Amino acid sequence: MDIRPEPFEPPAPIPRTIPPSRLEIIKVMFRNPLELWGKPSYTLPWMQVKFFGQLTTICHDPRLIKHILVDNASNYAMQPIRQLVLRPILRDGLLTAEGDVWKRSRKAMAPVFTPRHARGFAGQMLRKSEEFSERYAELAKNCTEINIATGMTELTYEILAETLFSGNIATGTAGFADRVDSLLGNMGRIDPMDLLLAPAWIPRVTRLAGRKALKAFRQIVADTMDARRAQMASDKPVPDDFLTLLLKIEGPDGLTRDEIEDNILTFIGAGHETTARALAWTLYCVAESPHFRVLMEEEIDRVLADGADPVDWLDLMPHVRAAFEEALRLYPPAPSINRAPLKDDIWTAEDGTKLHLPAGESVLVMPWTLHRHELYWDRPRHFIPERFLPENRDRIGRFQYLPFGAGPRVCIGATFALQEAVIALAVLMKRYRFDVTENTRAWPVQRLTTQPLNGIALRVSAR
Repeated sequence: MDIRPEPFEPPAPIPRTIPPSRLEIIKVMFRNPLELWGKPSYTLPWMQVKFFGQLTTICHDPRLIKHILVDNASNYAMQPIRQLVLRPILRDGLLTAEGDVWKRSRKAMAPVFTPRHARGFAGQMLRKSEEFSERYAELAKNCTEINIATGMTELTYEILAETLFSGNIATGTAGFADRVDSLLGNMGRIDPMDLLLAPAWIPRVTRLAGRKALKAFRQIVADTMDARRAQMASDKPVPDDFLTLLLKIEGPDGLTRDEIEDNILTFIGAGHETTARALAWTLYCVAESPHFRVLMEEEIDRVLADGADPVDWLDLMPHVRAAFEEALRLYPPAPSINRAPLKDDIWTAEDGTKLHLPAGESVLVMPWTLHRHELYWDRPRHFIPERFLPENRDRIGRFQYLPFGAGPRVCIGATFALQEAVIALAVLMKRYRFDVTENTRAWPVQRLTTQPLNGIALRVSAR
């Protein structure tokens, strides 16, 4: 007899049944855009609506998504509202650059993030995860309540600092999570001026509070670059890492100083953020799914007892990976992918229906709604990691699951993030259990990433 409990349904906004007013749209977009979407967004293959006078096409059909992000990707630029939000933070970093600047940056960084090279970081990821896990040792003895979102931000920052910057980022861990929250919480949200497509030079009052955090991050980047430049100019050995690579290609045939600074900021301030949030959501969902947690613990214990090299854990721990991938489905770090056609486009559906995508209008590929869509997922609002186990994974279409995007702008660090996540989860869950408490109030909000509002309270105890 199957005694498995009903799968856990993590918290998320209930789809709207009544369209919001124009004023309500502004309020919701500022407060939490995830609360805007109505029932049709979770049931129709695509839809077209007028949004502040602009035609907006919301795409869910996997064939349509492939057309936009892959087959005709050269016809789609970044959507203006997205750029109005992100460019003040990241400028010409990899997430926001376009045209030749993006091509040069992507080409320059690609060697660091090949699967083969990423696998070489496994030892460093393991060491930093083990060092971090020691911080919970005393807390676990007393079954202390912690904010797991803050912890995962600190852990992924330390892994990033060690692997890509050889531990030479010019700041410590203390207060880092708070600075990230201040930066992304204030700067990474839509301002009413953005909805009106006001020019970038018009101040966004809602982002004023984030300027101090942005200035602090820019200073961290400048100090980090100066220290490494001085090291490169001396006779001392220089780490052959991401930072050195970027500084070596500065010049007319590579990247400008400003572009290098923008990309370093992108990885320090935002590059680790996606994995941090996904790890916190994973541990929360697993805490609410004790049946699957036991399977993960048994798998972790077995692989670690065999002495397997951490470079192989991603393949040897399918249950751990499945839990992380399911958390990525329910809480995609990048909840929307925003594009605008450069020229008029027409896409033909399987039934012959023609969808017109006019130049300059808005096209949204929404991982948040796509990953919870009733046409493409069974019990889409529930945490069911089994769907990502090897025997089931092939049933998931390439373009119905987009935690790392797709096409030319697919996330350059996808392999890095998956490996990092499995290693971190294995180390933490080998030693500890994380459980919900009466203070656990997990609620997703969209900023730059899908963040838990006010963090996630979990109780840590020794296994």
